[in-house]
Amino acid sequence: MKKALEFILSKIVDDPEKIKVEESENNGVVNFTVTVAKEDMGKVIGKNGKVIKAIRNVLKIPAIKQNKKIFISLSENP
Repeated sequence: MKKALEFILSKIVDDPEKIKVEESENNGVVNFTVTVAKEDMGKVIGKNGKVIKAIRNVLKIPAIKQNKKIFISLSENP
C-alpha cells in the first residue's frame, strides 16, 4: 500500500523528491503520515479535499482485502 500511495502522490506533486511517507501499524490499523513540499500541499488536498478523499478511497480497497483499516494524515515540509 505504501508504494501505491507514493506512486499516486508522485504523479500529483511538482516536486516528487520531497515526498516522504511514514507507515506504522497498530492493532490492524495502518497509519500513513505523508509529508510533501509546502507548495504541493494544495494539490494533494484538492478543492474541498476531493483529491485526498479520492486517494483514501483508492487505498481502502487493498486495506479491506487485508482486513485492516487505513488512515492517511498530511504534514508539510518547511
